[in-house]
Amino acid sequence: MKVRSTVLRITATAAAAGALAWAVITGGASGGANGDAIATKPVAEDGPGYAIEDFAYPNADKILAEQKIKLKRGDGHIVLAPCTGAPELMEVFSHQNEKICFKVTGDKGYLSLEVPAVFGVKGNNYAAQVEMTTGTEQKTFPVDKNTWTAVGETADEKGRDFMLLEIRTSK
Repeated sequence: MKVRSTVLRITATAAAAGALAWAVITGGASGGANGDAIATKPVAEDGPGYAIEDFAYPNADKILAEQKIKLKRGDGHIVLAPCTGAPELMEVFSHQNEKICFKVTGDKGYLSLEVPAVFGVKGNNYAAQVEMTTGTEQKTFPVDKNTWTAVGETADEKGRDFMLLEIRTSK
C-alpha cells in the first residue's frame, strides 16, 4: 500500500507540474475572467539590434577641440600618438600644428583626416602615401621610408597650401 500511495503522489505532482508548465507556455489560453482568450504579446517587437561599425575615429570631437586635428575615420591601424621621436612613428609637419605623430600597426592601414597647410611627412618603416588637396586639385604623394619627404607646399612648384586628407600604409 505504501508504494502505491507514493506512486499516486508522484503522478499527481507530475500532472500538476505539467499542467502548470502548459499554462505558462500557452499563456493561460484557457481564458480570462469572462472566458475570453488572454492576449499575449512579444517582449521585444523587432529582436536585438545590430552593431554596425562606421569606422569613425574615437574621441574625434575632443581631439579637434583640443589639438585642432580633424580625424574622420580609419581602420584602426593608424592612430594619433604622442610625438616622442621614436623611429616607428610617422610624423606630419604642418604650419598650423607643427608636428603631428601617428603610430602604424598591422600589415596595412588607412586614416581619413583633415590637416591644413601640410608641407612634410617623415615616414617610418611602412610604405606610405598621402592624399592631399589644394583648391579643386587633388594629389597623391609617396612617402619615403624612415626619412623626411617633401609634400604639399614644399613639393609644389607654386608653393600652394595643401590639406592632408588621407594616409595609407602597407608593409
